[in-house]
Amino acid sequence: MDFDASGYAAPGASTPQDDVSLPMFNIERVSLQFSVASEFVAAEVANNVLILALSTGRILRIDLDSPADIDDIDLPKKPSEIGIIRRLFLDPSASHLIITTTLAENYYLHTQSRTPKALSRLKGVSIESISWNPSTPTASTREILVGASDGNVYEVYIEPSAEFYRREERYLKGVYKTIDGPITGLWTDIVPGRADLRRVVVATPSTFMHFAGKIGRHGHEGSGSIFSKLFETETAAVHEVSNVSPGAPSSLSITPETPDSPPSDHTNSQRAFAWLTSQGVLHGKLYLSPDTSELGSQILSESKMLARSSIPPSQTAGGRARKSQDAVTSMILSQWHILQLVEGRIVAINRLDDTVVLDQVVLEPGQSALGLVADIKKNTFWLFTTQEIFEIVVTDESRDVWKIMLKAQQFGAASQFAKNSAQKDAVATASGDYLVGKGQYLEAATVYGRSTKPFEQVALTFIDKGEQDALRRYLLTKLSMLKKSTVMQRVMVATWLVELYMAKLNILDDTITTKAELSESMNTAETQDKLSVIRKEFQEFATKYKADLDRKTVYEIVSSHGREEELLYFATVVNDYNYVLSYWVQRERWQESLDVLKKQTNPNIFYKYSSVLMAHVPVDLVEIMMRQANLDCQKLIPAFLNYNDITKVPLNQNQAVRYLSFEINQHSSTDAAVHNTLISIYASHPTGDESALLSYLEAQSYAHEQNYDADFALRLCIQHKRVQSCVHIYRSMGQYVQAVDLALKYDEIDLASSVADRSDTDPSLRKKLWLAIAKKVISQSSGIKTAIEFLRRVDLLRIEDLIPFFPDFVVIDDFKEEICAALEDYSRKIDALKQEMDESEETAAHIKTDIKTLEQRYAIVEPGERCYVCGLPLLARQFFVFPCQHAFHSDCLGKKVAELAGIARGKRIAELQMEVSKGASVGAKRDKAIRELDALVGSSCVLCSEMAVKLIDEPFIKESDDKEEWAL
Repeated sequence: MDFDASGYAAPGASTPQDDVSLPMFNIERVSLQFSVASEFVAAEVANNVLILALSTGRILRIDLDSPADIDDIDLPKKPSEIGIIRRLFLDPSASHLIITTTLAENYYLHTQSRTPKALSRLKGVSIESISWNPSTPTASTREILVGASDGNVYEVYIEPSAEFYRREERYLKGVYKTIDGPITGLWTDIVPGRADLRRVVVATPSTFMHFAGKIGRHGHEGSGSIFSKLFETETAAVHEVSNVSPGAPSSLSITPETPDSPPSDHTNSQRAFAWLTSQGVLHGKLYLSPDTSELGSQILSESKMLARSSIPPSQTAGGRARKSQDAVTSMILSQWHILQLVEGRIVAINRLDDTVVLDQVVLEPGQSALGLVADIKKNTFWLFTTQEIFEIVVTDESRDVWKIMLKAQQFGAASQFAKNSAQKDAVATASGDYLVGKGQYLEAATVYGRSTKPFEQVALTFIDKGEQDALRRYLLTKLSMLKKSTVMQRVMVATWLVELYMAKLNILDDTITTKAELSESMNTAETQDKLSVIRKEFQEFATKYKADLDRKTVYEIVSSHGREEELLYFATVVNDYNYVLSYWVQRERWQESLDVLKKQTNPNIFYKYSSVLMAHVPVDLVEIMMRQANLDCQKLIPAFLNYNDITKVPLNQNQAVRYLSFEINQHSSTDAAVHNTLISIYASHPTGDESALLSYLEAQSYAHEQNYDADFALRLCIQHKRVQSCVHIYRSMGQYVQAVDLALKYDEIDLASSVADRSDTDPSLRKKLWLAIAKKVISQSSGIKTAIEFLRRVDLLRIEDLIPFFPDFVVIDDFKEEICAALEDYSRKIDALKQEMDESEETAAHIKTDIKTLEQRYAIVEPGERCYVCGLPLLARQFFVFPCQHAFHSDCLGKKVAELAGIARGKRIAELQMEVSKGASVGAKRDKAIRELDALVGSSCVLCSEMAVKLIDEPFIKESDDKEEWAL
């Protein structure tokens, strides 16, 4: 990969994609497109920013995302004054750079600055390592730890400032001192869940120290040390190595951040550490736990030493291995490997199983290297020499992790790192075999269910071992893994599971019944709990996989085991309420039947079971049906009629009547079948009280409705001798004679009288009705007195109307008073008629006089009189004068009348005018037309007659009028 103006990666040198066919590590030389006059003396990479220090004191800052832009920065003083740059320390965010020289001069450079600032408080401190703040701040460094070559650990807070005289360091304090040599490694991170806890790792060439505990707090950030308390109060977990070679390289490396972790999550996962010593590399996991008391001991107890002897020796010129061990000059960690620079070659060893995955010579003989550097943010790895840069490109580094975990029987981790189905299947199969070998059948069942191990082998294994619970779990897991398209396999597995569930439930029930114990650790109470668990598990299974179960088969299986509760639960889950209801009804469990029915909205279920339920639980059934809005009452009629035949309750407790009345009154049903059924129940009831039926019929009449079949109702009422109801129906049909005859047939005089009183008929019919009633009354009365009293009640009948109905032996003295009253009434009527005749004669005489007067009436027309329509002189042509003194030209009046009189009359006036003006007719015919025209035109004045009244809604000003004449 080239540093050129086109970008970081030059054409033809792109990073290979993840592919197992590619090598895991590939070392590529980076071609530099800039010239330097001196050698590199130090280098650092962080967050894709490369820092190179030259022997001349210059510093090159290169952004690898745009490598064409290079910042060239000079130190404030020449190397002859401050020494050559010895080390660079760049924080993970690439925001802060600390530079140390061979003369222990230290400088600070911020990413937004081009001028390094001297760290006066650190003057004379030869820096060997730095632990950056784990929160990776960018404006300032906040609290960081600095390890010196004299064994001191300092805490410093650096904040860049634009003020000339202000120091960059807020404070500097020594917090720890060791006598074991220089501080070659420092690391700090935050313990998760506790903001006041820190872990600090300190490394020297011979000692590894792990501190964990509380830090101090101050009211103002940067006002004082926070690590002093940690080092003063906590005791380190220490690991020491003996026989340390003088001058042997030593360093501390931490694994980079995982690529899929959030950038801000400094506690993303348990990272690993590696401590390079003269005897090898000590490496392990940096566990995270809020309990820090034993954290260091756990880390050191589980860490392991990668001895130098595990590094393959280099080959001599003849191809033979060297006898002496090559020196390790630098070491870094990738996610899973330890990369070491060994005498010009890079050796990568897997830290899980110590296998060597890379051993490649990179440097030429005699070529010196500055060391290996890792970018822990971007997960990139670099090798720097005094003149060249190499990138160690990693491809699919975790490809073999699953194999290593599987070999170590860490099946959970192996499954986590398995990337494809074949790998996951291999892990699952091996894990299942291992668990079966240890007798952990339930755990093995879950693992086998996710593998492709032959189904029959796994099933037979569990069957042979008698492990029905494991077999059930295996089938459940297998069913969840089968594709939806494998219908037959899913149905068979699901059906087998039903059988296993039923068998298990029966075993548990038998155990409880016999009060036996399943094992030494499970008593009857525990068995009961287990039964509840298995029953719930079956219910969840049936709910989830109901689509994979054949109803008929499941019914047969569950029924054969006698599992009533499970049978009904399954039927409910698959919405087979017909089956559930049938089950309860067959066993005459009416309350359970109603409980199922309450949850239904399918009307067909109500129609099917309404007859039997009406016969046994009518009140509750009607309550439920009245809450349904989609029932067709006509389909429930057979159930109501059957119920009415077998019940003997009063009408006010009859549930069929209750529901039918509800349909009519609340749902406004107009279905004739519903109304006829209600009438049938009312009429056929054994009670003699027909008030309920009569109330219904009267309500229909008051509502001006007749939704029942009148002929059917009439026949039914006659059959059951419901006289009042029959009379009401006759009357509603307008058959008053039949109504009165029926009432009189049953000696219901008052009922007949009410019909005659309320009949909306002509007087002759009413008289006929009253005569029939009178005849009945007279025939039933024991004396003439009763007949006379009846006569006084009716104003239509006279004594002479009743005389034919009296017996022959009745003498006139018995009703002499009534005859005299009748004669006096006739006399008064004769006198009234005579008076009316006299008044009529007088009125006729007055009319004759008025006619004679009318012939002599006249009107005076003045010479200047004008027509009230056109305004022209009236005498200019033929005209009309009315008694009201309004005068009009005959043609003007004709037009006005035609306009106001309507279409038909106006049309006739126009025809007559045309006929008269053209002389189409002569003689008597013409005279007749003129008389008709005068009658039509001159019948009334258009200004003050009824025509004028009709003009009340006409506007004063018409559209044709001149608006200016009316303007105010």
